[in-house]
Amino acid sequence: MLNPTITIPTTFKVSHEQFKELAIVNRDLRLERTVTGELIVMPPTGSETSNRNVDIEGQLWLWNHKTKLGKVFNSSGGFHLPNGATRSPDASWVKLERWVALTPEEKESFAPLCPDFVIELRSASDSMEKLRAKMREYMENQACLGWLIDRKNRLVEIYRQDRDVEILNNPTSLSGEDVLPGFVLDLTEVW
Repeated sequence: MLNPTITIPTTFKVSHEQFKELAIVNRDLRLERTVTGELIVMPPTGSETSNRNVDIEGQLWLWNHKTKLGKVFNSSGGFHLPNGATRSPDASWVKLERWVALTPEEKESFAPLCPDFVIELRSASDSMEKLRAKMREYMENQACLGWLIDRKNRLVEIYRQDRDVEILNNPTSLSGEDVLPGFVLDLTEVW
């Protein structure tokens, strides 16, 4: 069986409804849609980055499993942000009261909200400027806390509402602060 090749013109734009249809018939692709309707096809991550993502997701899931404060999502989950973009953070979390307020149909599709907490883990092919733009977009759409983890340089950029970005050099852990009370991400396995 041949693997199809997709070439997308840079001027190609899709509506939210068209994006949903594309995502349904192309479930094996990781797709995002910008606020202007540009379609982004994201390549799979390398095995090392995938392994680190699982560790991060696992720590977040375990904390949430114990606290039952919300819902955890991996990079396969897409969110239809208030600005109209559809994004898939590497890991994310939504407060339980926001999640239960959604209809069953909204939960089955791209949830029409921005997660309260997002993580982006830089892979070898990721541009820091593009990741920073995504993090700013999450904050503009009311995410409360976000972490951009750059394994290559052992840096973490922390994004919070109405505050400057804080940059940490080679931290061993990160606190979920008041957004994720009691959550501490152990970075020793991530580096």
